[in-house]
Amino acid sequence: MNIGQSFKLAVKSLMTSKMRSLLTMLGIIIGVAAVIIITSLGNGMQNYMNDQFEQMGSNLVQAQVYTTNTSLDIKAADMYDLAEKYPQYLSGVTPYKSVQGTVRQGSDEFKRTSVYGVGETFYNVDKNTLMTGAAMGKGRFLSYVDVERAQAVCVVGAYLEQEAFGGDALGKTLTVNGAPFTVVGVLATNADLSAGSSDDCIYIPYTQADRLGGQSYMELYMFTSTGRDTAAAAKGIVENRLLKAYHNSDFYMVMTSAEMMDAMDSMVSLLMSILTLIAAISLLVGGIGIMNIMLVSVTERTREIGVRKSLGAKRRDIRSQFIIEAGTTSAIGGSIGIGFGIIMANVITSVIALSLGTGNDGFVAVPTLQGIAVAFGVSVAIGVAFGYLPANKAAKLNPIDALRYD
Repeated sequence: MNIGQSFKLAVKSLMTSKMRSLLTMLGIIIGVAAVIIITSLGNGMQNYMNDQFEQMGSNLVQAQVYTTNTSLDIKAADMYDLAEKYPQYLSGVTPYKSVQGTVRQGSDEFKRTSVYGVGETFYNVDKNTLMTGAAMGKGRFLSYVDVERAQAVCVVGAYLEQEAFGGDALGKTLTVNGAPFTVVGVLATNADLSAGSSDDCIYIPYTQADRLGGQSYMELYMFTSTGRDTAAAAKGIVENRLLKAYHNSDFYMVMTSAEMMDAMDSMVSLLMSILTLIAAISLLVGGIGIMNIMLVSVTERTREIGVRKSLGAKRRDIRSQFIIEAGTTSAIGGSIGIGFGIIMANVITSVIALSLGTGNDGFVAVPTLQGIAVAFGVSVAIGVAFGYLPANKAAKLNPIDALRYD
């Protein structure tokens, strides 16, 4: 019996008992679908984060400095002096302070609004984007004069404009921790216009943030290098200045956007690997199910095996027939699992896009051909591996004993 005949016989055997075949393949279906979904989510997450970092720019350098409340502490003026000293490497710098407080507009309180203190270089006029990748929609961003004089002006997100000012925020006033701020600019819609999203934010001069009570245990500075090629050198300059001030690298951490991207990719890859291994347990369970049902099948077809052996079938013929049947079962289950996994990945993409408000330009779970091929290959390999024991048992049956079996 050739491979084609064995395959036809395997399909015929599966069709004879459809429900039993489906239950046999269930573990493989679930395992393969889980692997496809997890790898798709991992690829989608990596692509989404890379896009976000690309929006921020490949020349971004962030420095986190842990304050000691001593004379050693770096000040914003020190960082500005550093940028002026090395203009061939550093094109700009801004403090980035988070302000904890209450935001009000009239009698309305916005508890989830994020308030940040930044400098004028946080906004790139040529690209019309902030360092975070958001774009200006109306008005202007903070100016050098605003920062230098600590003027009470602010730029708000699109959500805050809609909810607090009915879509017309320019020139209006809101309060942060009781201090009034006049809105001079509004950001373009960046998320889903919901509370707590990136559209629910306020940017004020960092000099005002100091007065309102910015973070005390850590200071964050965002630098821009003159280009992608000078980012590493810019990072070294910042590190040397901080080491000179603190004499200990434990007090600060400096990373380029490329390094942040690599670190996030590594974390996502590790997480996806762990989740994939967990999902692979379903494949193992599916393989055990196939082995169990194949052992039952060998018992049920003992007389058939005896007849075939009496007509001249060799051990390898019997063995290959049952191995092909097990492989066919797992291959069909793997194919169904791949289809189900792709469908679920698309459904999850739609749900996440809806929740983020990003549409087709945001998060997309991406099933790869390599991932699909590996999942299918593993499912077939598991069927063959777990089907070998029943196949070998069938091949070793004594034809006389098999013909006598009832």
